[in-house]
Amino acid sequence: MCEKQFGAFYGPFVTGIDVVWTRGERKRFASSNAAFRGFCADCGTPLTFEMDGGVELAIGAFDDPNVAAPVLQVNPNDKLPFVDGIPSLPTRPVSEKTPLDQRMPGFVNYQHPDYDTAEWPPIHGLGGEFHG
Repeated sequence: MCEKQFGAFYGPFVTGIDVVWTRGERKRFASSNAAFRGFCADCGTPLTFEMDGGVELAIGAFDDPNVAAPVLQVNPNDKLPFVDGIPSLPTRPVSEKTPLDQRMPGFVNYQHPDYDTAEWPPIHGLGGEFHG
């Protein structure tokens, strides 16, 4: 289920204790008969896995994911067979440009920045500049 939520090979979570939402409230989707998946209604970012009153928080959604480094792997039998080999794959040199790189100039990111803001979501004006 985590692969579907994140659109990735796994979902990195950290256990939340006494979690308090400081701004807004997450939207929740009943992903099974026993669990909910929480997400940001404004941008779609995956936020939680909730089951039996417990909450797991998506590490990648933290402003500083380094504060919640993983310490345990769960569900190893569900791991895709190629995942462990990914670090040994060759990498593309930074100097080698791709078609995607050619489209990046002028790219404007509308996701929440890695710092707190006075209000969210921003109001996007012409050209997508941030007003918030």
